[in-house]
Amino acid sequence: MLLSELMDIGGETRVAMRIESEARLVNGVGSVYALALEAARNGETLRTAIDRYGLGETIDLALAHAESRLNAPISHPDPAHLHITGTGLTHLGSAATRDAMHRKLAADGEEDLTDSLKMFRMGLEGGKPAKGGVGVQPEWFYKGNGAFAVAPGQPLVSPDFAQDAGEEPEIAGIYIIGDDGTPFRIGFALSNEFSDHVTERVNYLWLAHSKLRNASFGPEILVGPLPDDIRGTSRILRHGHTLWEKPFLSGETNMSHTIANLEHHHFKYGLFRQPGDVHVHMFGTATLSFADGIKTEPGDIFEIEAPGFGLPLRNPLAIAKPENYEVLAL
Repeated sequence: MLLSELMDIGGETRVAMRIESEARLVNGVGSVYALALEAARNGETLRTAIDRYGLGETIDLALAHAESRLNAPISHPDPAHLHITGTGLTHLGSAATRDAMHRKLAADGEEDLTDSLKMFRMGLEGGKPAKGGVGVQPEWFYKGNGAFAVAPGQPLVSPDFAQDAGEEPEIAGIYIIGDDGTPFRIGFALSNEFSDHVTERVNYLWLAHSKLRNASFGPEILVGPLPDDIRGTSRILRHGHTLWEKPFLSGETNMSHTIANLEHHHFKYGLFRQPGDVHVHMFGTATLSFADGIKTEPGDIFEIEAPGFGLPLRNPLAIAKPENYEVLAL
């Protein structure tokens, strides 16, 4: 089952449920946020909540996408209560890269490894604990709140001071916090964890700066378990032609951590269990056009797709105009 949010012809926000190729509007529901919070409060599944409301007319999601009527698949009435975060060094990458990494880990002493390689090794050794156990914590970063969330089809805007504007094709977990502080997973979505890789490379301690950027996710949320082996495609289009294209892998088969372990180390902080909040938590990637020497330009279109996740996630790149501001004393 896939959930999405769109504007109908009359300008009203609606929720659509899709099973296979058929998408239908959910009667009387104006947002995925409201639907999920109600389901959490009632102790029921999303499908049970939808069945209570019933389904209405069939909707053409591809047409809505083409007409820029798709919203982000979930938002919060107060954008400050939607948190966008992520983890890194969680994916194994290609077989060749993995083998090369393992040979280096076996050959080098601890003092010869970068912090990144040390963390990657920690994940390999302790990121997949036995069921019910707690594994090693991953790299973690903060991207922003709902003010940085960009709807499918809308521009990802890079700051004028950025050194790079590159895509990161990832799977994101979508969560809502219940009234008693319990995190509820709504599902999973494609995401573009848009970052500044040049700034990050200057010094790893600038990673936090490089991540404070827009992000996009959706257009649809996969409700249910995450497939173990996800094989998608990430591409960049320029002037209507494919500039770069590469497969990306995700799912636990291709990861050094379990999803449960990544969730545990995010939600163990009480800050992230505040009632009513929404979390979009991105699980990492091993595929970047930047690694292949691609320099993006304004107007380039990022496109990320994977079987089972519905419509592809597309966003053009834009560059922000310089902003003038000053800090004033009160």
